[in-house]
Amino acid sequence: MSDSGATQEPGLWGAIKPYLEKESLAAFFLGVSSGFPFALLAATLTTRLAQDGIEKSTVTAFTLVFLSYNFKWLWAWIVDSVRLPVIGRLGLRVSWMLVVGVLVIAAVFNLALADPKQDIAWVAVSAIMLGAAGATFDIIIDAYRIETLKPYQLGVGSGMSQYGWRIGAAGAGALALVVAARTDWSIAYMACSVFALPAMLTALILGEPPRHRPPAERSTIPQKMRAIADPFIEFLGRNGGWLVLLFILVHKIGDTLANLTFRLLFEDLGYTNDEIAIYDVGVGFWALIIGVFVGGIIYAKLGLKKSVLIALILMAISNVSFAALAAVGHSNIGMAAAIGFENFASGYGGVVVVAYFSALCDLRFTAAQYALISAGASIVGRLLTGTTAGSLIEAVGYVNFYLLTTVLAFPGIILFWWMVRTGLVDEAMGTAGTEPAPDEG
Repeated sequence: MSDSGATQEPGLWGAIKPYLEKESLAAFFLGVSSGFPFALLAATLTTRLAQDGIEKSTVTAFTLVFLSYNFKWLWAWIVDSVRLPVIGRLGLRVSWMLVVGVLVIAAVFNLALADPKQDIAWVAVSAIMLGAAGATFDIIIDAYRIETLKPYQLGVGSGMSQYGWRIGAAGAGALALVVAARTDWSIAYMACSVFALPAMLTALILGEPPRHRPPAERSTIPQKMRAIADPFIEFLGRNGGWLVLLFILVHKIGDTLANLTFRLLFEDLGYTNDEIAIYDVGVGFWALIIGVFVGGIIYAKLGLKKSVLIALILMAISNVSFAALAAVGHSNIGMAAAIGFENFASGYGGVVVVAYFSALCDLRFTAAQYALISAGASIVGRLLTGTTAGSLIEAVGYVNFYLLTTVLAFPGIILFWWMVRTGLVDEAMGTAGTEPAPDEG
């Protein structure tokens, strides 16, 4: 993958056309379905538990349910290689999309019926079930997206996927808040299950992705064990593969640690559900839309490496804005500014970082390798959030906590800068970013 954006036609149409291609539109709808389970487990569940009077240490411990997303690489090889009976005739990717989509809907209904006041343990189990279903949904969605997009579409497709992800997350989050305020949380969760349908319908309409490269069939037990290990052996065997994995692990520690505690800050500052819906979900959504648009422009102008470096710096700085909000106190303008900057940085970073991570995949092992990459991107931050964030906030206060998350972003910035200087970014690239689609010759 070159370090420049794809050559575009001149003029306004040349800038708009890539976003209207069927592969880019598919990435958008896939993103919608990918975002909503995460939203129900993150901000929405945090708000629900906080409003039910659950103590902070227990609320932050619920972020451990996201470990399903971090360990999804353990079973991603199944999605890459196991053909489902009967429905498998629709294609490997399509059949998995439909089956897992149904499982996600069932898991949402199960969590909807769990009552934190009556049985917090069952709520935890139900959240884990939705986490596992949502993580598996992500595995197939990411594989389908990468294999549907042509190499030159990875940047635009990543942006469209981020648009979809945020619309799915924001839409589900806002719908849950509004419905819960007028009925109850059970009905709110059930209503959000409709967000699973866009990915399922996209797979049915487009069919099996053209760039899918199934790995060789393995029949014996040793061969099947090798099939599990091959995606990781291939990735880590590249020149710089281990350093790329280290970058993936550390680059988002501070950002993840901060993001998973925002709703606690808002509750302690006395924001109402409607204020959270307007300033967090509403302002954040539009700021992200702008960030994704700017990210696409910068990616095309500066190329992948410079764009990623800028994204890392922006995401680090965004945490400072929440330290400022915590210092100021309840302020709608302050909340809008902090959320706006954070979502702009996330939207911008989502385009270029996701494009980079997608390009790292070998098309024979798309599901397994992207599962490893996306899982590693937040595992350290989520572990720290689930085990120490609540206690740390109580010990040092919100201001110092968010300043600490800013400092934790520095190692990722420094490591990527060094990888660019030594050429390891290019040397560790996968075939998804370089191999032409069949109709490109």
